[in-house]
Amino acid sequence: MSEHVHNRLAVVRTERKVSRQHLAEAVGVHYQTIGYIERGQYNPSLDLALKIAKFFGLPVEALFSLEPFRPLTDEIYGRKTS
Repeated sequence: MSEHVHNRLAVVRTERKVSRQHLAEAVGVHYQTIGYIERGQYNPSLDLALKIAKFFGLPVEALFSLEPFRPLTDEIYGRKTS
């Protein structure tokens, strides 16, 4: 059984005003696949994760992780998790 992959895809995509359709076309998948990834219903392949990261010009670990991400406000303002 594969492990759940956490992601920040929806946050980054929305922040950059990129539609699911546009991202899907750019990385060669159906737009519903992007939605499944964002909702945690589908773990992207390594190839797809790397394509998405390249599209946004980010390291793959900025978008995907095996551990839950800390809230962005905590990272920005330096709050520590308990």
